[in-house]
Amino acid sequence: AMKVVITGGAGFIGCNAAMRLAELGHEVVIFDNLSRPGSERNLAWLQGQHKVLFVRGDVRDSSDVESFFAGHKDADAVLHLAAQVAVTTSVTDPRHDFDVNAFGTFNVLEAVRKSGGNPVFVFSSTNKVYGEMLEAQVELRDGRYRYAALPCGVGEAQPLDFHSPYGCSKGSADQYVRDYHRIYGMRTVVLRKSCIYGYRQFGIEDQGWVAWFAIAAMQGRPITIYGDGRQVRDLLFIDDLVNLYLAVIDRAEMAQGQVFNIGGGPAFQLSVLEALGLLERLSGKKLNLSYDDWRPGDQKVYVSDTSKARRVLGWRPTVPPEEGIERLYRWVEGNRELFGK
Repeated sequence: AMKVVITGGAGFIGCNAAMRLAELGHEVVIFDNLSRPGSERNLAWLQGQHKVLFVRGDVRDSSDVESFFAGHKDADAVLHLAAQVAVTTSVTDPRHDFDVNAFGTFNVLEAVRKSGGNPVFVFSSTNKVYGEMLEAQVELRDGRYRYAALPCGVGEAQPLDFHSPYGCSKGSADQYVRDYHRIYGMRTVVLRKSCIYGYRQFGIEDQGWVAWFAIAAMQGRPITIYGDGRQVRDLLFIDDLVNLYLAVIDRAEMAQGQVFNIGGGPAFQLSVLEALGLLERLSGKKLNLSYDDWRPGDQKVYVSDTSKARRVLGWRPTVPPEEGIERLYRWVEGNRELFGK
């Protein structure tokens, strides 16, 4: 059995990863400040089923982080998921965004390095490091935007172009994580993720939109579409992402020092309107939709080329969006009490 430390382990992705690792018999340690709405419920759900060690702490506090990792230098893997997660929040409060994402990641890297341990270090990066990708030609076909010349999606060689304070903070963290392999020999891996969705995602409008829509559809609440709704993302279901974490840890020697673009890939892309159509059918009631302006920096299309992850890690996504959205919706329906009114 392994020992795995998860920063942000009470968040949506973190608690799903923790649950699977615990089910597989691994020792899980969570470091989280529980600032995200829903994180306390996620932690209670986890601890109700498994013996998971929880330490309350903040990645912005370097001494906090250092003493924590000094006590867990025997960790086999570190999943660094603690983050400020919304572009809009980064625009209204760029300093907080920097402190958590850039400085916080730096603190975690330094703490792991100073601890003298040698865990696989997996960082949760984002497609936002590629910016708006204005040079990638986009066309409207069959009711959805698509790349004119990137049939497999965006690969890891796409030039970095940080857009928004969020893009800058995550992008600088991404580069630090990558470089700590080159300079210090740490076993770091960067995952630049597209749209992840699934159980226990207490979605907010500007982050976790699939879950936000599913909850709004169940409750009959109004839904705002920014832009024309034809924008496309490649959706990745949470179970597939957790499979990827296991593959990265398993193949650490091949994965270390590498960057991977991670999402549903070209086969699992969906427009906002198509996702809403699925939810309308699942909920059996007409959705209350309205439209508003495009949001700044919003990519009309983002689809990941996941072939490197397939080649190096033997991983591929398995849950198509139609199936994943249905699973998510049934979960939301079965857990109404979690969402209040």
